[in-house]
Amino acid sequence: MEPLLLVGLDPPETAELRRRLDRPVLAFETLPRIRVDRGILLVEHPRFMGHFVPVERVAYHAIFEDDFDFLAALALWEGPCLPGARGMMDLRLRLPGLVRALAVTRFGGIPRGYADRGTTVPAEGPTVAKWGNWHCGEDKARFDDAWAAEVPTLFEQFVEGEAVRIVLVGEHAWQVRMAGDGWLRSIHDPRAAFMPIDPELLDDARRLAEHFGLATVGVDYIVAPDGGRYLLEVNHVPNVTVFPEIRETYLALVVRWADEPTSD
Repeated sequence: MEPLLLVGLDPPETAELRRRLDRPVLAFETLPRIRVDRGILLVEHPRFMGHFVPVERVAYHAIFEDDFDFLAALALWEGPCLPGARGMMDLRLRLPGLVRALAVTRFGGIPRGYADRGTTVPAEGPTVAKWGNWHCGEDKARFDDAWAAEVPTLFEQFVEGEAVRIVLVGEHAWQVRMAGDGWLRSIHDPRAAFMPIDPELLDDARRLAEHFGLATVGVDYIVAPDGGRYLLEVNHVPNVTVFPEIRETYLALVVRWADEPTSD
C-alpha cells in the first residue's frame, strides 16, 4: 500500500492520524518537493534527499504564501485529494476566487470594484480594501475617504452587521459567530462561538462546496441589521482546530476517506 501524504497539518493532528490510520503516512508541515510523472504523484522522502516515492492520496490542510503551483500540480495529477485539488486551486487567489464564487452564491450583493497599482479610489461611504492572496484575515483595511492602491486591490462596500462562518466538514455543518474588538472579525477570537444555523446560508454554502468540489470549506458572510446577507469570501482551507467538535469530525473524515477504495 502506497503512503498517504499529509501536508500542512500540525503535529498533534498528524500524530492522531498516524495512530488511527492503518496505512503508511508521510507528513510535512511545510510544502514538500513533488513530481507528477505519467499520472503518478511522487514526493521527496523526508529522510532521503533527492529520493522520490509514490503516494496514493493527499490530505492537504494549510495556506502557504507560494502554494498556488503546488495546488495546480495536485489538480494536474487528478488523484485522490482532500478536500479537492481543483477547488482549492480555483479559490486560492483572492480576486479570481471571489469572482468564481460570486457566480454561484445567492448572496453576492455587495458593490465591489478593483484598482490597479498606482491608482486612487474615492470612497462613497465606508469601504474595505483587500489585496494579496494570504487570506487568514491579512491584507485588509477600511477607509472612508480615498485609497491609493500600491498593489492590485479589490474594494467592497463595508456593511455593518454580524460576521458569521458556515463550516462544512463532509456532511456535517456548523455556523460560527465570529468576534473581534474592531471591525475585523475572526474565528480565532476567544469569543467566537457556535450559533443556530441559518438554513439559507447553509444551502448557499453547500452549493458553493459542491460547485468547487470541496469536502471541507468555510464560507464567510455578513448579516446586516435589516436581515440582508452578503458573501464575504470562501475559505478553501478553513480552520478545523479552534473547536474540538470540528477537529474530531475532520480527523474522522480523513480516516474514512483514506480507507475508501481508489478508482482505477
